[in-house]
Amino acid sequence: MAEHDTNAPPLFELGDVSPVPPTAPAFMDLQHPDYAYMFGFLQADGHLARGTGHKGRLTVEFSRRDYLRGVIDADGSVGHTGQGLPFVSLTTASAAVGAYLCRYAKAVTGSARQIGRNARDGIYNVVYTKEAAVRLAGHLYYPGCLSLARKQTAATALASWERPADMPVRSPGRRWKPWEDRALLAHGDGESAAAELGRSAASCSVRPWRLKTGKVRRPEGGPAGA
Repeated sequence: MAEHDTNAPPLFELGDVSPVPPTAPAFMDLQHPDYAYMFGFLQADGHLARGTGHKGRLTVEFSRRDYLRGVIDADGSVGHTGQGLPFVSLTTASAAVGAYLCRYAKAVTGSARQIGRNARDGIYNVVYTKEAAVRLAGHLYYPGCLSLARKQTAATALASWERPADMPVRSPGRRWKPWEDRALLAHGDGESAAAELGRSAASCSVRPWRLKTGKVRRPEGGPAGA
């Protein structure tokens, strides 16, 4: 997973990330053609919370879970990898949406993610696999929810996955701190820095390449031209 993007907007732009739904209502302008169509679909499907007012506005309680399911429906993927592992992923250009999913999913699954734009096209790719994917898919795609049928089918299929007995559980990785990156760049030699930083020589050999090629964000105050 990519490093944390410090340019991401504050999370409060999308409100509280607790899975518990808030009490504040959300409004939909029914004069917009897309929303008018959605209103007819929701009305036929029995998903209306309340009727409309004289100004043509539909009032419903905002649901974080349903909002994120819509985001995954539109720009995400649910299913099994080529190796048969369950996954839930989101591709987005929005730092706020990516960070919001990470915070929400951590509350649901306990699995932490930090986002960063990839170097190729500046897009965020957030991926959950194995048990975290099973829990997140089951939470977002609950029975009877309004969703794309193929995504609902894929999410339901994940529930039967169990970790093979011979598949070890990886412990959370130790994240690189800015001072460690600065020390590593100042050394110029990964093996000599490994003992000082208490990290493996392999890790300290790969990290400078990732910093210099822009795979991860360089720390401020690093050696010039390093």
